[in-house]
Amino acid sequence: MSDEPIRITRGQGGEVDVEGPVDGFAASVLQRARFETYPTLRGVWIRLPFDLGRTWENEHATWAAEMLAAARYSVDLDPDLRAVPPAASAPSAPRRTRTAMTAQSAPAATPRRQRR
Repeated sequence: MSDEPIRITRGQGGEVDVEGPVDGFAASVLQRARFETYPTLRGVWIRLPFDLGRTWENEHATWAAEMLAAARYSVDLDPDLRAVPPAASAPSAPRRTRTAMTAQSAPAATPRRQRR
């Protein structure tokens, strides 16, 4: 790993880009956070998809930065991209709620028919 940080920034056009020393493992972490990789003449362009909303972009950029930091990469996340709250570890997903079990009485005894 390099001493230079991986920078996740919002460009002037509103796109979220990644710059810096990205190795294979860091690229797979970024891919997990939904970043896309495009080859260019100068190297590789890594960015989030366009037009998915600032909240979605902020959540995924923060998630990527947290995963990279957990893998001991030096990460510089643009303050404009920090998701609220800063302690969130993954993008929000629909949560399943558990309903409490209620005690029910036993079913009433049914009368048996007598055989003839």
